[in-house]
Amino acid sequence: MRNMLKTFGFILLVIVVNSQVLAQLSSGNPAADHWVDSVFRSLSKSQKIAQLMVVRVSSIEAGGKIRFYDKEVAEAIQKYNIGGLCLFQGGPVKQATILNYLQAIAKTPLLVTIDAENGVGMRMDSVLGLPRQMMMGAVQDQSLIYEYGRVVGEQCKRIGIQVNYAPVVDVNNNPNNPVINDRSFGEDKYKVAEYGIAYMKGMQDVGVMACAKHFPGHGDVDVDSHLDLPVINKSRNQLDSLELYPFNQIFRAGVGSVMVAHLSVPVIDNTEHRPTSISYNNVTQLLRKELNYNGLTFTDALEMKGVAKYFPDGEASREALIAGNDMLCLPGDIPGSIKKIRKAIRKGKLSWRDINDRVRKVLYAKYQYGLADWKPVDTTNIVADLNSKVATMRRSIAKNALTLLRNEEPAIFPLFKGRSVAYVGVGLSQDNVFAEHMRRDYNAGVFYFDYKKDSSEIAPMLEQIKKEYDIVVIGVHKISRYPAKNFGISNAAIALINGLQAQQKTITFVFGNPYAIKNFCSSPVLVAAYDDDDITQATAFDLLHGRFLASGKLPVTVCPSFKYGDGVITRRLLPAIPASQLGFNQAKLNTAIDSIVNDAIKQKAIPGAVVLVAKDGKIAYEKAFGYLTYDSTAPVYPETIYDLASVTKIMATTLSVMKLYDEGKLELQKTLGDYLPLVRGTNKAPLKLWDILLHQAGLKAFIPFYRETLDNTNGNLPLSALYRTSPEENFTVPVAANLYIRNNWEDTMMRRILKSELGPQGKYIYSDNDYIFLGKIVEAVTKMPLDQYVKKTFYDKLNLSVTGFNPAFRFPLDYIAPTEREKEFRNQLIHGYVHDPGAAMFGGVAGHAGLFSNAYEVAVLAQMLLNGGVLNGQNFFSRSTVDYFNQYHSAISRRGLGFDKPEKDNATRTEPYPCASASPLTFGHTGFTGTCFWVDPRNNLIFVFLSNRVNSPDVNKFLRMSIRPKVHEAIYQALKPY
Repeated sequence: MRNMLKTFGFILLVIVVNSQVLAQLSSGNPAADHWVDSVFRSLSKSQKIAQLMVVRVSSIEAGGKIRFYDKEVAEAIQKYNIGGLCLFQGGPVKQATILNYLQAIAKTPLLVTIDAENGVGMRMDSVLGLPRQMMMGAVQDQSLIYEYGRVVGEQCKRIGIQVNYAPVVDVNNNPNNPVINDRSFGEDKYKVAEYGIAYMKGMQDVGVMACAKHFPGHGDVDVDSHLDLPVINKSRNQLDSLELYPFNQIFRAGVGSVMVAHLSVPVIDNTEHRPTSISYNNVTQLLRKELNYNGLTFTDALEMKGVAKYFPDGEASREALIAGNDMLCLPGDIPGSIKKIRKAIRKGKLSWRDINDRVRKVLYAKYQYGLADWKPVDTTNIVADLNSKVATMRRSIAKNALTLLRNEEPAIFPLFKGRSVAYVGVGLSQDNVFAEHMRRDYNAGVFYFDYKKDSSEIAPMLEQIKKEYDIVVIGVHKISRYPAKNFGISNAAIALINGLQAQQKTITFVFGNPYAIKNFCSSPVLVAAYDDDDITQATAFDLLHGRFLASGKLPVTVCPSFKYGDGVITRRLLPAIPASQLGFNQAKLNTAIDSIVNDAIKQKAIPGAVVLVAKDGKIAYEKAFGYLTYDSTAPVYPETIYDLASVTKIMATTLSVMKLYDEGKLELQKTLGDYLPLVRGTNKAPLKLWDILLHQAGLKAFIPFYRETLDNTNGNLPLSALYRTSPEENFTVPVAANLYIRNNWEDTMMRRILKSELGPQGKYIYSDNDYIFLGKIVEAVTKMPLDQYVKKTFYDKLNLSVTGFNPAFRFPLDYIAPTEREKEFRNQLIHGYVHDPGAAMFGGVAGHAGLFSNAYEVAVLAQMLLNGGVLNGQNFFSRSTVDYFNQYHSAISRRGLGFDKPEKDNATRTEPYPCASASPLTFGHTGFTGTCFWVDPRNNLIFVFLSNRVNSPDVNKFLRMSIRPKVHEAIYQALKPY
């Protein structure tokens, strides 16, 4: 008896490990046991069989008309007590209304399912679909796949669905596959498994059962199982090493269910015309006994010709249960199926024990997914809710998937303005979003060549384009998803593209199935875009324009030139890996940060932001939110450049001071007078660098230099004697767009600082003037302008291409987040010029402000500091110098030498700074524009937040909402243990 109990306990353990659905089977949940027992006892024998059936709710008829079967399904519910529904086409409100009605009349709650691999928009009108899995396979950030799964799961929950037949974990290693193809993550079994698990966990973490499909693997076929029975002639070793690998992995990871495919695999079952979906050898022997999978099984749709052609009129239902399946998907003939199943029981091919066990398994699944306490779907705002996260997710996937396959013309890609550009929309007969962007931003000539045009139209078009344009951007659009007839691409279209590439410089984007790239493998500049929707086109245009760098890699081999894993990617010093591998609760981290930042945008505290979290030298979270401004349609990207404001004090000036100190060229106990001749003879000369770094030298906080340069009699406009609207002799210092100050005015500003009132030393006064002096000291010691010194000493050596001063002279403005629409002094939207007016009057380069960067490059500099002054094989200063500068050094403030630190009494403060959980070792800085970076050596953690909060209609709302502290604290709360 003891051995029997041990065996039973082991079986229960396997069940719990392999399937979240069966977690309720343990005797530890009496509520589940009670509900299942009571429902089970209420079922007749025929109703038990019907509980294993999932029926269709709607379909598309000829002509595209949607037909609902609500009356027929209601009859099946009342007459047979069927167990489940499968939602297909129709509007969300009508779907939900019908679903509410059917659930209300059901004696036993219905398990609602959907086949929605790329979101419910795949089935429902009024809801935008999400990218297909092959596009996701090009993404290198696995955490994004998890987030995708959460979005799909939240959609399903919102409309009352408990099971989504996703993800596809078929390895698509056959380019001619007519049914899987772009539904797969790709040809690499490891990626298919990892991404399938990430997608699955995303859905199941929000309470929707995932379903791995199509077992035992549908990737290597050239027949559509909707139309006939595909045959896979492979050895068992081949199946084990490829097709079965992702299923084995996702079973171990806890997927709730699996869908069994209609395939003929002779090595599994050589019975003629017997699909794997109804094969005992496949379902019971292989799936259950060999692979130890005990979760729910669904057959693929039994109405498909791959099975119905050989097992019609209820025979497939009978055979599917004999094979060992739990649920019959779209069995068609319900009474005929019940009759034949009961007959099989009478003949001993099935037992009532088999049926009872499966019914109880289904009922436990219903309990786990909330059907014991079913509530009607609220249709209020349902369409908006289902769409709420789709655009953001589409943009994130597109940005991370776009793959630069070849760039033989780096001089033209990215494509900056100032060239004569033509856009040739192959497959188009009118403008799409990409063409509109080309017209608007490049003043491009736009040409169409759809697939109905013949070769006679090629020569005239080539001649005109060659005569009038220097560069041609080619977009290949409206590609068929599947390989029949070469993806719908005409021979004439291919001839046109070849002709364009032969005669002049071209950049080619292929919008759609990447297998179609086989036609364009000789393209000198080639981008795989994977999809052809508006958001992908807009994102691809931003890539063309250089607003971000391509990071995708091919998920499949498309030709000898371009194989799986190919993609031109700029190497990053800090790689990104799933947050869960770095000790975070990934769902908690993502959900918390997303919620805080999205709420800040909704409340108009900021128009957009970028948040980056790194731990152990790897990026755990990097995400962009919102738009550049409130009236902009240009989204923020992780690469968006922001005005760092006072973070300049650290990432330019303090770094320089540390370097010079480390080299013995600066002594902190020396004075301003020791280094700057201009201060000698003033009361500023005796001020020690030590006190200046600690902001306790007595200097004024700031001086509004600009005020005395305004004409108070003429609306506070800049004085004409001091400013010009274009550069001219003696007026070459840029203050803003079309505004230049007199060259010698810097001397005046320095005199104003020297003459300013000096407060008591030893009192903490956070001062910009401290850092104006420190910047001048760096220049005096190095005999180089500050911007050139930091570029040469730090940024260039770390391959930081963005970080620097005056970005308006280095990048297109739409790379840069604007700051304030200034109504006094410069009277314009400050865009690409430093927000701080004093730094602007110094020509955009000052010790206290003026530095611009993106979140990643700030994180690189922070990581260098966290590493003790070392990164990428470069040693910038000794660890002892880093440790010395970032420690507490003041008895009257929280400051380190240059660095900001947590308040010393954080544990008892009502408003801890920078957040409650930051360790005392933490150091960093904040910026007035809504920026910060914080480094915590105790937790090996980096946090970067960049925004342009001064672009908000209420510039202080960001501070009142404590956005940075909330995000910072959320990061700590997501760390293990949890």
